[in-house]
Amino acid sequence: MPDSGLLAPSLRENFLAGMSAAACTVNIVTTDGVAGRFGVTVSAMASVSADGDRPTLLTCINERSASAEGILRNGVFCLNILRADQSLISDNFGGRVSPQFADKFDCAEWVESPSGSPRIADCLVAFDCRLISGEKIGTHYVFIGAVNHVFTSRTGQPLIYANRSYGVPLPFSQA
Repeated sequence: MPDSGLLAPSLRENFLAGMSAAACTVNIVTTDGVAGRFGVTVSAMASVSADGDRPTLLTCINERSASAEGILRNGVFCLNILRADQSLISDNFGGRVSPQFADKFDCAEWVESPSGSPRIADCLVAFDCRLISGEKIGTHYVFIGAVNHVFTSRTGQPLIYANRSYGVPLPFSQA
């Protein structure tokens, strides 16, 4: 039988169920520039390297998201790691709530990062990046960014998403 490029339904369902157990930080990736201002909620992000000219990180965004094209055209992005009390921002940028705001950016206070990308003023951490690479793999773009600036709030817990719900990490001493 020829390979159609689609996963068997049971393999896809098992993959999604398995990945739902992976605890991830909740992040808002934003961009601004000639293509306009965009933002989207993502869980897929990771450090690539702390060495070289600049540290690098990656994030993955669905090809159907307007943010993907915005990042490609603007050439910059800011990855904002949310604090535990910022799930409304995640829901808003993830399209999981009915629109409460005229513009989805109205759900938080923003400052301009050095690249011009919006940064949540009181996020836990933000990485301001210049786009190095944007490669489409399957239904998603894998963006690799050179980190130009890091903001850290030094207070708060990260918002975690696992088992299809929000949570916070607990130190072993509290578990």
